[in-house]
Amino acid sequence: MSAPTSALPDFYYFCFGAYEPFITILGFLGTIADPLSAHNAQAPWPLEIAPTSLPLATLVTIVQLAHVCALLGVVNLFLLFAVRTHMKGMPALEERILWGLFTPLIIGDVAHLTITFWALGDQRFHVTTWSPMIWANVVIGSSLLIPRVCWHLGIGRYVDMRDGSHARQTPKVATKS
Repeated sequence: MSAPTSALPDFYYFCFGAYEPFITILGFLGTIADPLSAHNAQAPWPLEIAPTSLPLATLVTIVQLAHVCALLGVVNLFLLFAVRTHMKGMPALEERILWGLFTPLIIGDVAHLTITFWALGDQRFHVTTWSPMIWANVVIGSSLLIPRVCWHLGIGRYVDMRDGSHARQTPKVATKS
């Protein structure tokens, strides 16, 4: 079996260059189309009493949050396309650039899931009361976190320390003269 030749093989490119931008842009468009439903779906409401209108500050906040998520997806799309297009044949450089992108995103994935569970309070244990939006946050968040962890572990991709030319060189032994 030959060593991988790209730090961004097709699977990772699809996950982070197509799936993630699609999901984040879809979320933004859904929020623009119906901000009240997007807001109310974020958490279970006690006694099923959800707001019927949003204060202006809440509306601005939820639309801005959705925009930032979509922006992250678009940054992924453009950066990963540039890496695939302009760094082909330079897997060590690909790896360094992608590490700079994926490291903050993996921190964000962990923080997103942690904050979601923290914010749910006691409701985090009542999964039967979770809204479809909470399930989507957990499932989609995990579907991005797991491949990012796999990328960092070097699964199915070029890793310079393992696959690079320096890994195949034998260390020189110092001799006394």
